[in-house]
Amino acid sequence: MDNDRQISQLEKALLDQAESLARERLQNAEAARERIAKESAERIEQAEARERQSARAEADKLVRRKVQAAEGRLTAELDRLRWALTEAALSNVRLALVDLTRDHARYLTVLEGYLAAAVGRLPQGDLVAEVNNADLNLLTPIWDDLSRRVAPGRRIELISHGRDSLGGICLRLADNRARLDQTFEARQERLAETLAGAVMERMFAGPPELGGL
Repeated sequence: MDNDRQISQLEKALLDQAESLARERLQNAEAARERIAKESAERIEQAEARERQSARAEADKLVRRKVQAAEGRLTAELDRLRWALTEAALSNVRLALVDLTRDHARYLTVLEGYLAAAVGRLPQGDLVAEVNNADLNLLTPIWDDLSRRVAPGRRIELISHGRDSLGGICLRLADNRARLDQTFEARQERLAETLAGAVMERMFAGPPELGGL
């Protein structure tokens, strides 16, 4: 009987040890599973974060490219509109100048004003006034009286410049040391830059909250 009891006790001790070892192995396995699951979740989260960051970066690049392209198209369109408006304004100026040249009384007053202003700005010396062929015919009969009135004591020769011109007058020193071009074309060229700036101001004028000037 003692042998049987000892054997039973030994068997029970072995079973208890086996169960303890099994529980320990199970606990270790569960802890390893949880650790692996946590590490996997962290890696997945990090990978998703990298993907989101990469996607945001690509989206930002795409938006910037589209904005830059839109800005380029807008700038080109604004330039086109600016020059179209400038050309339209200058065309209206040309029409007004044509009407002016047909009104001889008013036109002669303008030419006399141009001549007086040029005489006042050019240095002393004999002068040459250059006009188109039509104005040469208009001015020749009255030139002596006009030049004496505008520039008493100075000799001003009247000639044709031979260019295709709406009108106006170009005055220079006889020795070509200085000149002042008051032909309509020269004045329009000087006006074009000022007019383009005015057109841009009008195009960008608006409420301050919209970025207007």
